[in-house]
Amino acid sequence: MKDAGYELAVFPGDGTGPEVVREGLKVLSALSEGGPAPWKATEYSGGGQYYLQRGKEWEPEAEAAAHRADAILVGAVGWPGAVLPNGDLAGRALVLGLREKLDLYANVRPCRLYPGVTHRISGAYRDVWAPENVDLVIVRENTEGLYTPARGRLARGGETEVAIDTRVITRRGTDRIVRYAYGLARVRPTGAPEDRVRRVTCVDKSNVLEGCRFFRETFDRVGQEFPDIERDYAYVDAFTQWLVRNPEHYSVVVSSNMMGDIITDLAAVLQGGMGFASGGNIGNDHAMFEPVHGSSPKHAGKDRVNPFATFFAIEQMLRWLGDRHGDRRLTAQADRLERAIARTLKDGSAKTYDQGGTTSTSAAGDRVAAVVRSEGR
Repeated sequence: MKDAGYELAVFPGDGTGPEVVREGLKVLSALSEGGPAPWKATEYSGGGQYYLQRGKEWEPEAEAAAHRADAILVGAVGWPGAVLPNGDLAGRALVLGLREKLDLYANVRPCRLYPGVTHRISGAYRDVWAPENVDLVIVRENTEGLYTPARGRLARGGETEVAIDTRVITRRGTDRIVRYAYGLARVRPTGAPEDRVRRVTCVDKSNVLEGCRFFRETFDRVGQEFPDIERDYAYVDAFTQWLVRNPEHYSVVVSSNMMGDIITDLAAVLQGGMGFASGGNIGNDHAMFEPVHGSSPKHAGKDRVNPFATFFAIEQMLRWLGDRHGDRRLTAQADRLERAIARTLKDGSAKTYDQGGTTSTSAAGDRVAAVVRSEGR
């Protein structure tokens, strides 16, 4: 526990990012009422829009703040026309850059369905899965795979003839991500919803790809150190149907970078859509948390997007800080926020457009903040 408090570096970013972060900080402020907050949140500018205005993605002091912070919260990054000279998305430094520089090797995406949340399938809002059947976490390797800069183009006569992206799967990278997944399965309160078994599912394409065979071999080798955790396997193409058909079978899922990126967005459908999906980028010494829905430029400035993913990101951030530092104050605040979110979702008092409602972003933040206060009484 840090007596001096925790330093939180906040990057609202682009598009709808500042809108959802504003509501997140509103809820964070409500948690701190009634006593001194054990944290200090400081906002910093950066991202694609900042690049268009200033010619750089962020200021040196903002980058330094990210490196020294106890935790980082990012709203969203990306804006039309904001592209670096090398073709990369401007604002990359705030997300992909920090993943690399801070070695945030585990992308952790909880997927839980709360009572009161509906699913939009075939244009209709309906309850498809029983809430108790959706409670899993997908752990994605976050620093290698297809997203390493091992790529290039062959151009002759001004015309691109070949583009190459090379997937990198290393022993160290795979060992630590599957070890993280097994450790998470061991400490989660319950196992898979269907049978309460503590299970880790390895998702790969090992019937075709050599890197996936190595990933699965490492999964089995490390798994021998966790005899209390059941090992499970799925080829990624088959997994996409099994996840939707039988989400209750899964507790912890682990995969490589690109495959994990895809299946986590599919999993978001199970929890009501991207407006509820948060992610933690976690390393041994640093962590960054974010709503994963992107900057959504077409909705920017309209006060209509769903801010709940940001609330979940803050809950995840507080829980990680509490566990890392053995600080029960933060764990208690994470529990309080989770209860407030669950109450609000169940009573349907803050349904935004993506849930078939009319609640604004700011009104949803007001509602959750009010419930947070009532939870503290």
